[in-house]
Formats: sequence, C-alpha cells, structure tokens
Amino acid sequence: MRHLNAGRKLSRNSSHRHALMRNMVTSLIEHGRIRTTDAKAKEVRRWADRMITLGKQQSVAARRRARAFVQTDAAVAKLFSEVAPRFANRAGGYTRIIKIGQRPGDAAPISLLEWTELPPPPAPKTKRADKAAAPES
Repeated sequence: MRHLNAGRKLSRNSSHRHALMRNMVTSLIEHGRIRTTDAKAKEVRRWADRMITLGKQQSVAARRRARAFVQTDAAVAKLFSEVAPRFANRAGGYTRIIKIGQRPGDAAPISLLEWTELPPPPAPKTKRADKAAAPES
C-alpha cells in the first residue's frame, strides 16, 4: 500500500529527484514555460505552485524559503517581482500542462508546462515610431 507516499519517483534516487525539481522550477521561473515529459511536468507543477504561494507572501522569510529551493538569485527576484504579482487574485492553479505529442526515439509523452497568467506580449515596433526615435542629421 502506498498510503501517504505522495509524488513520483521518476526512476531516480531522492537527491537526484530533488535536484531535478529545483532545476526545472528555476527554468520555469526564468523562461515562463518548459518542455518535458508528462510525468515530470505533473511533478514540477506541485513545486512551482508552492513557489508562487511563497512569492505572494512578499516577506523576508518567504524569500529565504524560496531561495533555499530555487537555484539562482535572479530567479528568486523575478519570482517575487514579476511572476507572483500576476497571480495576486488567483487562489491556485498557477500552471497549465499542454500535451504536445511524443518524443522521437523513445516515444515518451511530451508536455509543455507554462504559467496560466502569461505576461502581456511586447508592443510591436512600427516604422513611424522608429523614425521619430532616430536623431535627424
């Protein structure tokens, strides 16, 4: 019986699994989306949602707990300044998993893991704005 044994083993020992989760959550924070297998995506989602919850608290203790898990200071800063504020009015469900097919080679099911609240796209540049910004000689 697997009572109270949550999580997937992913054919790795515990330290390797923990390092994998830390790396993938850091990449998700830095890039906004990652492409991985279905099982890994479902497991990373648990940890990513926890990091967003810490980011919404905006306290020094929460920042230290997030830094203990997330790999880089830049990712922690982005988590607290950009990513978590987008979810201020949301009580959960910060990530989505989109199934995108199978990996060639071993036919493993591949998914795209991304934030549900994506940042607004950058404003398109027009020729008129470029001409106005360029200095005239």
